[in-house]
This record gives sequence, structure tokens and C-alpha cells, in this order.
Amino acid sequence: MNIVETEIAGPLIIEPKVFGDERGFFMESWNADAFARAGLDIAFVQDNHSRSQKGVLRGLHFQNPGPQGKLVRVVSGAVYDVAVDLRRSSPTFGKWVGVELSAENKRMFWVPQGFAHGFLTLEDNTDFLYKCDALYAPENEHSLSWDDPEVGIEWPTDGLEVQLSVKDRKGQSLAQVEAFA
Repeated sequence: MNIVETEIAGPLIIEPKVFGDERGFFMESWNADAFARAGLDIAFVQDNHSRSQKGVLRGLHFQNPGPQGKLVRVVSGAVYDVAVDLRRSSPTFGKWVGVELSAENKRMFWVPQGFAHGFLTLEDNTDFLYKCDALYAPENEHSLSWDDPEVGIEWPTDGLEVQLSVKDRKGQSLAQVEAFA
């Protein structure tokens, strides 16, 4: 696998080795030993799967206390995936990094604890998978506003009607969120 560092310390783009021929392809999406050798010694405790239509924006979610690290990927369709640094002690606090994940490019994205996470679906019937290193705790979940001008995420919304849940419409600004130390 090839691990690509982003401009923010922590989030990583993971490009797995894909073996393909006329029958299809094979790839390892998780191998604890290989990831540990690459510096990602992670114990996952929960797997999630969501399906969304084009234009659905989920996030930007985080848990505090009880933060979750997430290894995410797309198995059908495509998303624009974003991580926002919510570590107040970080020199990149409030900065974001985004990457396109698709069934075609097979990339994975590691979003470590201390980050808000969200994605915008770029195709109908997009299946999004994520492995979490902490259990979901709804009482600790928060949302950072997806369009907070202080963060300034450049979502690829051209021609899309963005659809948000009621919860995500109530996301807080960076100045209001329960950020990490």
C-alpha cells in the first residue's frame, strides 16, 4: 500500500495495492500487521455502512468526549471526503483537508481522533464504509457546520442541490464547537 501524507498532520490517504485482470480485482482493505508496519496500529471496534444519493452531505461529525478515528472508503459511487482539525493545540486548528474517494480509485482515508469528518456524495447510490476505533456514543456527538466561513471548505457543489439532515443543519461554528485540547 502507498500512504500519502496530507498538508495537515494526522489524516492520511491510503492507496491499496489492487490486483486486477479480466475477471475483476482483488485488494486488501485492512490488514492489521501491514497497517501497523506503516505506523497505523489501530484496534477497530465498529464498522458502519451508509448509502446516499447524489448531493447528500453528511457531517461534519465528531465525538467529544470519546473521539473516534475512522478509516473510510467507498465501494460504490464517489464522495468528496473532508477532515477538519479540531485540536486547539494544533498549529492547523480549524484547517481542513479533502480527498475524492470512489469505487474506481479505491482510495481510503484515515481520519484520526480530534477531527470532524464529513462527506458529500457525488453519485447516486454511493456506498460508504468506515471502520471506527471507538464506539458510537450519540450523547457525545457534535456537528461542525459544513459551511462555516471561518473553516472555508471548498465543497464541489456545482450543479448539486445539497441535502442535509435536520441535525446537520444545526451544526455549530468553529468558535462554538466543543473542540479538543
